[in-house]
Amino acid sequence: MPRRATPTLLLTRPEADSRRFAAMLPDLPHVISPILRILPVAHDAARLASAEALVFTSQHAIAIAGPGRGRTAFCVGPRTAALAREAGYAVIEGPGDAERLQPMLEASDLPLLHPHGRHVARELPVAGMVVYDQLPLPLNARALELLAGAAPVILPLFSPRSARLLAVEAAGSAAPVWLAAISGAALAAWQGPFEQGEIAPTPDARGLAAAIGRLTGGELS
Repeated sequence: MPRRATPTLLLTRPEADSRRFAAMLPDLPHVISPILRILPVAHDAARLASAEALVFTSQHAIAIAGPGRGRTAFCVGPRTAALAREAGYAVIEGPGDAERLQPMLEASDLPLLHPHGRHVARELPVAGMVVYDQLPLPLNARALELLAGAAPVILPLFSPRSARLLAVEAAGSAAPVWLAAISGAALAAWQGPFEQGEIAPTPDARGLAAAIGRLTGGELS
């Protein structure tokens, strides 16, 4: 019986994020086709610059928020925390997802401000400010060609919204689709056929890499 073709990763986060994730799985070929474009939007820059303490659940908000100047920043996980430290914030690192970050915010007596995108997976019990939008992008020609093929395609789902957008873009795919979801909510948001799916044991890039490892168990040996 012929061996099944090696699956290919279809990475749909912004280019730099996708390349960083691909480096975690060097044995898998990959195609990058961002599904979202990050676009800064008008906001109260003076209020953001003067905020005593900030909450970062996305790295995109850090550059928009500007220099930390020693201000406190609650960060959702290690990647966001590392970028906030580089920007000069005094970081309190969270456990990797907004749900588990919430009790830390509720225990703080600081006046917190959460700069975030127009679309958020979870509302937090602090003041919020929209500082960027996440505009949908169509899959590129390489991604569509991949989905039209016969080899399995692994789709990491980093949020419920990206899962919904990808399900529409991948509708009618001829390739077997394998889903690796960052959360149960992201997997539930997928409205389309798939051959198999795994939920990350932790809601971060390492957890997704582990889920992909389970999907490909035996396929790459």
